[in-house]
Amino acid sequence: MEVAEQLSVFLENKPGVLSSVCHALAEAGVNIRAISVSDTVDHAVVRLVTTEPGIARSILERGGALVLETDVLILPLANKPGALGDVAGKLSEAKVNIEYSYGSTGGEDAGILVLRVDDVEKGKAALA
Repeated sequence: MEVAEQLSVFLENKPGVLSSVCHALAEAGVNIRAISVSDTVDHAVVRLVTTEPGIARSILERGGALVLETDVLILPLANKPGALGDVAGKLSEAKVNIEYSYGSTGGEDAGILVLRVDDVEKGKAALA
């Protein structure tokens, strides 16, 4: 498990905007480790965990985007029934609230889970 810096980026919600962002990051050698996109009427909120958050933030801000930073927990998660429930249960027992999460299976065996919790250090301790 690790604590990582997540960038929340507010982008115009129209075709081609996400593509432009991804290409700009790629050109700078920044890899996207995890991504979540939520839409609203006027804009999209793109949450990114990248290999180079400082560089990514600079690129995004130069492009005119509003970028917010938050710490998130990233942990490997077995791709099996009950795995997420076990994580949520440990956090619940420690009185740590999950504000949101997203993740990906990396294949048949495991994936990653990104968790935004109300107390990162307490959450990290509960899941250690």
